[in-house]
Formats: sequence, C-alpha cells, structure tokens
Amino acid sequence: MKSSVSFGVTVLLGLSLVASADAHGLPADVVIGPDVAALEALEGAAGPSGADEWFMAQRLGADPTGDLVKLAGRSRAQAERIRAGASSFAALPAWQSLGPTNLGGRVTDLVVDPAVANTVYAATASGGVWKSTDSGTTFNYAWNTAITQAIGAIAITSTGVLYAGTGEANPGGGSASFPGTGVYRSTDRGLTWQSIGLTGTHRIGRIVIDPTNENRILVAATGNLYVAGGDRGLYRTTDGGATWTQILAGANATTGASDVALDPADPNRIYVTMWDHQRMPASRRYGGVGSGLYRSTNGGTSFTRLASTLPPSGTNVGRMGVAVAKSDPRRLYTIAANATGNFLGFWTSTDRGDNWTKITNTTALNSSQSTFGWWFSRIFVDPAAPQHIWVPGVPMLESSNAGGSWTSNSSSFHVDQHAVAVDPRVAGRVFIGNDGGVYRSTANGSLSGAWTKTTRLGNMQFYTVAVSQQDVTRISGGLQDNGSVRSWSAWGSYYGGDGLQNLIDPTNHQKVYACSQNGSCGRSTNGGNSMSSFGSTTSDRRAWLTPVVFDPSNPAIMYYGGNRLNRSTNSAQSWTAISGDLSRGSSGSTSYNTISTIAVAKTSPATVYVGTDDGRIWVTRNTGGTWTEIGTALPQRWVTRLTVDPTDANLVYATLSGYTTGDMAAHVYRTTNGGASWQNISGNLPNAPVNDLVLDPQNRAALYVGTDVGVFTSTDAGATWSAAGTGLPTVSVMDLATAVSSGRTLITAGTYGLGVYRLDVGAPVA
Repeated sequence: MKSSVSFGVTVLLGLSLVASADAHGLPADVVIGPDVAALEALEGAAGPSGADEWFMAQRLGADPTGDLVKLAGRSRAQAERIRAGASSFAALPAWQSLGPTNLGGRVTDLVVDPAVANTVYAATASGGVWKSTDSGTTFNYAWNTAITQAIGAIAITSTGVLYAGTGEANPGGGSASFPGTGVYRSTDRGLTWQSIGLTGTHRIGRIVIDPTNENRILVAATGNLYVAGGDRGLYRTTDGGATWTQILAGANATTGASDVALDPADPNRIYVTMWDHQRMPASRRYGGVGSGLYRSTNGGTSFTRLASTLPPSGTNVGRMGVAVAKSDPRRLYTIAANATGNFLGFWTSTDRGDNWTKITNTTALNSSQSTFGWWFSRIFVDPAAPQHIWVPGVPMLESSNAGGSWTSNSSSFHVDQHAVAVDPRVAGRVFIGNDGGVYRSTANGSLSGAWTKTTRLGNMQFYTVAVSQQDVTRISGGLQDNGSVRSWSAWGSYYGGDGLQNLIDPTNHQKVYACSQNGSCGRSTNGGNSMSSFGSTTSDRRAWLTPVVFDPSNPAIMYYGGNRLNRSTNSAQSWTAISGDLSRGSSGSTSYNTISTIAVAKTSPATVYVGTDDGRIWVTRNTGGTWTEIGTALPQRWVTRLTVDPTDANLVYATLSGYTTGDMAAHVYRTTNGGASWQNISGNLPNAPVNDLVLDPQNRAALYVGTDVGVFTSTDAGATWSAAGTGLPTVSVMDLATAVSSGRTLITAGTYGLGVYRLDVGAPVA
C-alpha cells in the first residue's frame, strides 16, 4: 500500500503533549525510608509506566480517544495569539533560565557532525535539540522555543544538514513521552529549523539518510499512540523532504514503523521493524500481529516479512530493533520484546537477512531489557567492526563477538540507555545518550573503560519546584529520572527515585522535604544533607505525585494526600488520617482515585480544601471533623490545584486538566463563598491543561497560571489573560513558586523539559 502527499515548509503550531513513565510499584500502605541508593535503583529496576499514566489520565480525561496533536496544536495557536496581542505586562523583563545544566535528562538520539570537528547533536525527549562544539563536554540549545520540544530521532548528512523527527517513539516510560508535529530540517547546523512535512505522524522512531543520495531519506513513524489509524508506517522522500511517500503501511490500523536501516552497499535494500501497539487510558497493548521485521530489495517498491527463526506473526510480538554492519552489510542484528515488554529474543544474520541465528538468551541480555523492552529496542554496530555491537537497556550491553558474550556497564553512568554515536573523525571516540544525558568514551565505547559525562545539558524535566523564602537562590525540585535536587549543593540529588513533591519550610530553609513516586517521602533538618523517612501514613491508594503541603500559618503542620487526607503536627514525623476516602472509590489501581491537591486557609487553619484526580472537591471547616463536597457543579475532570486567597478563607481558585474538543474549555474556576457557587474565569486562556495557579504575594489581584503552553497572568479576576513575561519556551510548566526578595516578587517555574525559569515581576505599584 502506498500513498503520496506534498508538504509545505510552514512551521505548524502543534504541541508535544502526550505523556508517559512507569510506576515503580510501592505498596499502598508502606512509606519507604530515605535510602537514596535504593530509591535510585527503583528507577532502573521497575521501569517506566506510572508517570505516563499520571500524565495521560490528566490530559485525556475529558476526551480519552481524542487526537492530542490536534487539540494541543489548537491550544498552542491560542497561546501564540495571546502572546502576540497587547499585554498589560508587556514591560515585564524576560524569563531567565536558572538551569540546572549540569545534570542532563533523557536523550533519545545522537549524531556526530561528519564535516565539523568535535560537533555533536543530542535529541531530547521534551527539550528540543542540543548542540556541542567541544566533543560533548558542554551542550547549548539548538532548537526553536516556539515549536514542539519532543524529539524522537535525528540524522545528519555528510555536509551537515540536520533532520529531526518530532514525537518520542518510546511510548511510556521514565518520563512523559510526547507526540510531535513531523519532520524538521536545518541547513545551518541547528540555528534555524523548517518544517518539511509528515505533520500527522505523531511519533518518529528513526531517520535514515541514503549515503549515496542524501535527498533520499527514510522515516519510521510509529503513529498516534492512543488512536488507531492516521499517518504511520515507513515514509520516503527523494527530494529532501519536499514530498513524502508512504512505502510500507502496517498490517492493521495500530501498526507503525519503529526502526529502519539501509544496506550501505546497496541502499535499495531496506530493513524496517513494524510495531503493533496502542495505549488506552487505563491499559496498554505493546504488541500484536502487525509487529515484525520486513525487508525490501527494490528500494521500497515491495516488502517481505522476514522469517527463518524470527518470531512469526502473533499477538505476543512487541517492539523490535534492527541494525546493519557498515563494514560488512551481510551482517545484521535484530532484537525483540514481547507484548508485555519482556525480552523475546536477539538474532543475527550473515546473509543479509535470508537466515537468522538466535543468540543464546543469557542472563545479562535478558535482564538488560527488564520488563519494558519497548523503552529501548535499538542496536548499534561499530562502523569499523561488524561484530562489535552495543544494545541499549537499563544498563548498556556491549559485545565484541556478535553476541557470543556480553559486557554490561558498571554504575559509571545513568540507567536507561537510548542512543550510541561513533565519531567518524576521531578514532575511539564514542558517545551514548540515556535518561541522564550524554557520556563520552575515548576507548572505542568500551564499557570497561572510562566515560566522561557532559557538564552542561539543560533538558531537565521538573514536576515541582520549591523556593526558600529567606534566600531565593535556594531552589529544590523533583525531576523525572533524576531524583530530587537542590541548587545549594550544585543541583545534586538529595532524594532518589523519580523526584516529585518538594517543599522548603518558609520559616527555616534548612527544613526540606522530598518525595519519590507514589508518596515515598523524606524530611531533613539540615538542608538535605541527611534524610529521615516520613512517619507512617494511612491510605489505600497514593498517586504517582502524592501532594504534600504546609499549613501556611504554621509549617510544622503538614497535610499528605493519598485517597485519605493525613495531617501531621510535628513536621512529618507522625501522621493522623482526618478523612475517609475522598475519591470516587477504587478503580483497581493503587495510584488513581486519589487526592491530587490540598489547600489550607491561612486565615482559618481549620479550613482545608481537597481536590481529587477523579473530579471531586471537598472542604472541611473543622480540621477533618466533617467534610462537605463543593465541586459537583464543576466538570468532572482532574483537579490539578486549589489555591486559597491568603486574606479570605472563602475565596478559592480551582484549576483543572484535560483537553476537550471545544475551543474554549474551562480550566480555571473561582468561588467567593467557600464553594457554594463557582464562576468560570478561564476567559481567553488557551484550551490547554492548567497545572498550577499562584497569587502574587504582594498583590493578591494578580493571578498566574502554569499551563502546558506556558505561563499566563490576569489582574481582573480572570476576565482577560495575557502572557506573563517574554522568552519562556512553549513547554509544559508543571509548577510555580513565588517568593519576595528586596521587595520584588519572583515567579519561579518548573518546566517539563527545559529546567527552571524565573520572572522578576517587580515591586507593587504604589
């Protein structure tokens, strides 16, 4: 089946907006202690699936089968119109990036410039493309802040023309996994980018350029993760992206292409892995009858599914990867996971795929893929040595004898490997990309040798940020893949696992709190130098991001939300449940139907508001003695934040997440009577999930919301909204924190892909 279509070069306003990662299953009624090493081990051991569910349940709730790219593209266009319009905050200075740049987040692909020495490009999961001109020691942003930040694949020609495929093909793991808006090209080495089509492919797993004709390019598009059909499969251009032709469609509507390789001696010989998979709001199917390895010997006119000892078509065949040895194109490799993500097999061929030998399933090979082989499924071959290969997994695996034996990396670099690139200009120089950034070897990629990590790569994915009220340079935050980090210790991790809720005591910034996935939390009285576990809490279910908040009138009093609300009066040392189940009841998951947000009234500490992920809002005015549901008139969507006015316990703001097909869906509400009635104050906000709402601590009339398309502000109770400041990339803003320094209000934003940004709002107008 073939189809042809031409595309222009206008950059479309589409948002990278699908999410993913894996719950590292913690027991519902157990609070894990602050063993940082053990928590970090969870990241690699349990794999990616909780965060994807957490993200997607929020964003798909109102339209569980909707086209997120179209919905997100509409919201991005709305955001751009707001930014382009007149703004009462036009005089505000630009947002300033605060880093961190010394950590590095998920890297999905790497290429080395073959024409310019020491130049490397890194594709990142939700932070665009980054460029290094010093052999990977440091990287600088080399993408467009106004377009989708999710990059799935990158390729480069012999003369340095770059092609980037947007939308991460890794479907649900270690982090949110976002869709994209097609393929982009740069002819000036990342200075500017141009859309060249395939805008409906959602996610791109691999781009390969024909070395004999660099206008001939192959793109493996996995397609929409949630919705069957649409643009997916293997695409080819012969004119550098002016037009594209689908040369291999899937066997069914849920099958796309995930990997592709060319025979360098005969570019008409194409190998492509097809992957049958679909994600549903409450489940996933990561294998199916459409999965398999295909070959064309006539440039893509026809394809044949390869057999021999390879898995036959069946429901248990999952994602596969394929690679061709450049120095011996007869030598091929392929790897497969099964439908649940477990290792299925590894094969090699010495006759261009006619026959395949299955490699003995060693413990190292099997365990490297853990239970989420769909997060990897790649193979890289040393271009000078056909039997020297690298296989990404939780650790990296290396073999110098075509899989006869394996070496696994030590703990010298971060878990969850995704990419390998060999420098064609410098013998022995090899780069890898993983969930912790980019690493360099000068020993030909030997896993037994030394590796040097980049010292600057700012693609960090923050869930939350916290700011000291005594010293605004002290910032902590929870990072996907990289634990909880603190600026006052060189952004080092002080609590492991996936970093989630972070808090700094407003009266004593030596008292800090951090949580990992599913409500495992620790506390410290020395700025995080040592951590102690929270006292035991009572809940049947706990969310991926379990909310923990201070009582604003007394930070020794804290609240923790599972499906029941817990209260502490001694800085989290012990807890008492003060509610029953505030959700709509168990759905069978230990991570859903839980409290998603908590707000305590400063002027009435006995008044506590609670919102849930299944659309309920409650209030108690006697510290949990009785509870009243007050959100029944609102849309039944994920309640992302409740914010109480510091001077009025009855003035409350509620923000919601979830797209709808309408252009102006309501996402922000306001009550002035404690929830007896609500007003929609979404005004002209884009139809995008709202993740947080804060008030200017020096001007309670000024509201700020963090959304999936940036930060917006209103000073007229939500009648109109404008962009807050300038220069903030169009990236998901997950959390906002306020502070006052020298009489000036500072807004700090935690973004999911580009680190921390700050806006100096200034002093109140007299």
